[in-house]
Amino acid sequence: MESCLHLIQINFELFACRRGHFISGLFLFKMNEAGPIGVFDSGYGGLTVLKGLVKNLPKHDFLYLGDNARAPYGPRSFERIYEFTLEGVKHLFDQGCSLVVLACNTASAEALRTIQQKDLPYLGAHKRVLGVLRPTTESVLDYTQTKEIGILGTHGTIRSKSYLIEIKKFFPQIQVHQQACPMWVPLVENGELLGTGAAYFVEKEIQSLLQKGPSIDAIFLACTHYPLLYDLIRSRVPEHINIYGQAEMVGPKLATYLSRHPEMDIKCLKNSKVSFRTTDDPENFESHAQLFYGQTLHAQRVILGVKQS
Repeated sequence: MESCLHLIQINFELFACRRGHFISGLFLFKMNEAGPIGVFDSGYGGLTVLKGLVKNLPKHDFLYLGDNARAPYGPRSFERIYEFTLEGVKHLFDQGCSLVVLACNTASAEALRTIQQKDLPYLGAHKRVLGVLRPTTESVLDYTQTKEIGILGTHGTIRSKSYLIEIKKFFPQIQVHQQACPMWVPLVENGELLGTGAAYFVEKEIQSLLQKGPSIDAIFLACTHYPLLYDLIRSRVPEHINIYGQAEMVGPKLATYLSRHPEMDIKCLKNSKVSFRTTDDPENFESHAQLFYGQTLHAQRVILGVKQS
């Protein structure tokens, strides 16, 4: 019976006419094809982005997957980052997600474009994978007066030069200075936020960045772990330089994207439910995740790269 399929007919004339265009025809969508918005990260850092997404889209369902067992991604080769990210995306697709956000800067910088161009046509042309890089790069002009900015990121993100390429594409007049911070993610993941080691490495990388660009007036934290080091970073950066994370940028951008693409928004469940998966020990994930997400949560363990029944 048709009622068993929960078919909804959407007259696209309604959507199109609101935008000043006329498109006739009906779109048939099965309610049982709707699913949560997938959020993938190499570990815990993406929880800061998820928090911003939930704030901006409180009615939507989200499914977070952290590949904690293989974190961090930053030091790994392009091949491994792409392989691991693709496995995460496939898992989220298998769980009913039609839209996946790569909340990991390294994955966004190294693997996103390849997945979009090479894999999506086979995984499902109606599905989408987005990253955190573009919402940042297309907005940087709003945050600088000197048109000289700094980027702090993992080795993988900096090595990819994705921020340099994207910012130059949008704003060729902006001068970008990058600095890899290979020790920052391990410090955060191991809870060493207040130790002498954290202070040493933050001071070291900040000074290296500022020496490259004496006129920098804005620094962007191109890793979702780094906001947890904000106070330490702020204490090492001159007062006239502003520091920006990505959580406050990505949430509004995704809300705008869904408003412009109702064909994607209707594929997203809206029960205000947030679920969590990890490739590592769930109890360990739950105890560490509170630091990033700000509240208690329950996680389930999954295994990536292995066919599960």
